[in-house]
Amino acid sequence: MLKLYNTLTRTKEQFKPLKGKGVGLYACGLTVYNYAHIGNLRSYVFEDLLRRTLEHFGYKVKHVMNITDVGHLTSDADTGEDKMQKALVREGLDLSEQSLLKLAEKYTKTFKENLCDLNILDPHIWCKATEHIEDMITFIKLIQKNGFAYETEDAVYFDTTKYPDYKKLAQLDIEGMEAGKRVELGNKKNPTDFALWLKAVGKNTNHLMQWDSPWGKGFPGWHIECSTLSTKYLGKEFDIHCGGIDHIPVHHTNERAQSYGAFQIEPVKY
Repeated sequence: MLKLYNTLTRTKEQFKPLKGKGVGLYACGLTVYNYAHIGNLRSYVFEDLLRRTLEHFGYKVKHVMNITDVGHLTSDADTGEDKMQKALVREGLDLSEQSLLKLAEKYTKTFKENLCDLNILDPHIWCKATEHIEDMITFIKLIQKNGFAYETEDAVYFDTTKYPDYKKLAQLDIEGMEAGKRVELGNKKNPTDFALWLKAVGKNTNHLMQWDSPWGKGFPGWHIECSTLSTKYLGKEFDIHCGGIDHIPVHHTNERAQSYGAFQIEPVKY
């Protein structure tokens, strides 16, 4: 019997796939603005061990991993610079889309070499954020249509008050956050609301990577790519979602909310 620790329930549970012997496994990939560090690689060593164990038990695993090459701001609170754009300045490169894509390719290549050095299996599907912008726009439109998002002059935000189960994964003290009001709200309605799409206005006017959208030119928020890519390649419900423990309070919590906003189901079993 195989048991997994489920972060959502905080318990060890017997593993039972959603469909027969097939297992959908999604792993948050790297934001390719710098070299991977040992903490990043620890997560991928674990995921490799998990995948090999599942395959040893006779499961047919479909392993998907994203590469973040746009949209990851230096603050999880939708503020600060884009990490990719900041890396161009750090390395003395010209601020252009071409340079940014070259930088992303450089660190993606190195990351894959790191995985190879550690004998970590490649995922079956690699997917870059910049190659799935239209998919993200479609996903955001669905969330908005279902009443889980609102538009402001600077962004499209997910309304976390529309999802009562929002705090469950990270066991957040939302009431305490409301009382403290330490987060600069800006155009957000609530401290925990987060950007699905950032408009190219104000501080984001000169963002190097911009796309047309129903809400004007702009770029996706960091969290939307994982909800979009995981469900695109594994379906509205899939078995296992992995990633760094530091992602639980914000990134994974927001992914779960987005997927629920789009499909009104719990997206991940473990």
